[in-house]
Amino acid sequence: MRKEIRIAGFGGQGIVLAGRILGEAAINAGNKAVQTQSYGPESRGGAARSEVVISDKTIDYPRVIEADLLVALSQPGYDKYHDDNIKKKSLVIVDTDLVETQDKKAIKIPFTKIADSLGKKIVANIVMLGYLTAVLDAFPKKTMKETIKSNIPKGTEKINMKAFEEGYKLGKKARKG
Repeated sequence: MRKEIRIAGFGGQGIVLAGRILGEAAINAGNKAVQTQSYGPESRGGAARSEVVISDKTIDYPRVIEADLLVALSQPGYDKYHDDNIKKKSLVIVDTDLVETQDKKAIKIPFTKIADSLGKKIVANIVMLGYLTAVLDAFPKKTMKETIKSNIPKGTEKINMKAFEEGYKLGKKARKG
């Protein structure tokens, strides 16, 4: 099993953190994982990308060769990566509030809107991780929650866990439908 995941957005959305958490959760669940990242010189607002490769075997090459999954949390991220080394049958997930696409295959999820309804747009990345946990079924829910808690600032556990649960519920609903 080898899953190649690309998360794209802009600085300030927690794209790199989400990728790091995703890779760490995979390792905590007994898999092997590597995470690479790139971002513009701006700390907020510039382009950001995180790539995660998860496998049950040794990972010889740490970069995404052909993405099985693209998550785009910004229009520039989607525009830049939706055709860049993606498998024909890859899963494409976009934030409905920030990405416009005519791709009928794209799954549109309101990550930012959900985060905003919780009081902090900054947790959209955690909503997305909740959704991916339910949809990918690559590691146990408990493992992801513990990994998130170990990577977020103290005092933000409550809102982050709420964000995770909202995303997870959406993902579970999507799997049933």
